[in-house]
Amino acid sequence: MKLLNKNVDKDGGGSVTLMPEESEDMWHAYNLISEGDCVRASTIRKVQNESATGSSTSNRVRTTLTIRIENIDFDTQACVLRLKGRNIAENQYVKMGAYHTLDLEVNRKFTLSKSEWDSVALERVDTACDPTQNADVAAVVMQEGLAHICLITSSMTLVRAKIDQCIPRKRKGNVQQHEKGLQRYFESVMQGILRHVNFDIVKCVLIASPGFVRDQFYEYMFQQAVKLDNKVLLENKSKFMLIHSSSGFKHSLREVLTDPSVVAKMADTKASGEVRALEAFYTMLQTEPAKAFYGPKHVERANEAQAIETLLISDNLFRIQDVKLRKQYVALVDSVRESGGEVKIFSSMHVSGEQLDQLTGVAAILRFPMPELDEEEGSDQES
Repeated sequence: MKLLNKNVDKDGGGSVTLMPEESEDMWHAYNLISEGDCVRASTIRKVQNESATGSSTSNRVRTTLTIRIENIDFDTQACVLRLKGRNIAENQYVKMGAYHTLDLEVNRKFTLSKSEWDSVALERVDTACDPTQNADVAAVVMQEGLAHICLITSSMTLVRAKIDQCIPRKRKGNVQQHEKGLQRYFESVMQGILRHVNFDIVKCVLIASPGFVRDQFYEYMFQQAVKLDNKVLLENKSKFMLIHSSSGFKHSLREVLTDPSVVAKMADTKASGEVRALEAFYTMLQTEPAKAFYGPKHVERANEAQAIETLLISDNLFRIQDVKLRKQYVALVDSVRESGGEVKIFSSMHVSGEQLDQLTGVAAILRFPMPELDEEEGSDQES
């Protein structure tokens, strides 16, 4: 994301002009734009002209509109953000108050105005405009006949391809059909990797499967690479890592990302930081439950005692329509940082973020045990 202009007053109001440069920037834009904000961008509008004789013609014109957002829709596959709202600025083609839908796309700049830019939104702008934040991991989770090729960026896990093929079973005295089917399947997965993985950016490609499927595939892929003299694969052989997973489904990514050898390889990516934090929370919940809490009520109480060492919070909570509640979560993040705690904002498009959402979206690891929080809950239930 490119920051073209930033004009935020001391009281928090103001506007920011941004240019999304890649598909992930649209995810940052989705997190920044809330209902009630104003967005100015160029768009195409169908205009009807009536001649003196009464005949009407319609043509499409490009114009710049400013709308107040009423509805936000994010298409994750096409990475397009659709914003619906009323026109609030004078325009020769569109009446004031008329509805229009703006499509925000890659390489099309837009200006976002908010009445109040909170710390989480400003941090999101800094994160989006920092080129070092881009992640650099691809993963292939596979089992016989099924594979998911995923790109793990700093904000989301994108499934770029799903390969689902029927492989004939091994029969007594006739293994040929099975072998042929397996080769066809391996060929499809290899082509998928070549099509979807950009080795200039990706630092590590994880291949995960139950059993020996990953080893057979790895062997097949590099035999083919030598046979066909595929320089891309041969030059990047060191980037491939073979890991165990329980299945070839997307949810197996969580166990893949928590594998110690993967954590070491991915140490510098944001995604692994989130996974480690969630793993630490679960471990604490099992070993010292008085130092790990989830749910807004308990986390707020722990924050009042300045006990939070690490706050885990889902970005879903900053997109809720209730402005008062949203401000409450922003205040919680600011308060934890002020008292020296660490804040991890999880992306709901990551496997780890989906898990945190199941735990109410907010959790905390404490500096010291607070067993009284558990006791309070018990007395509340009794009453």
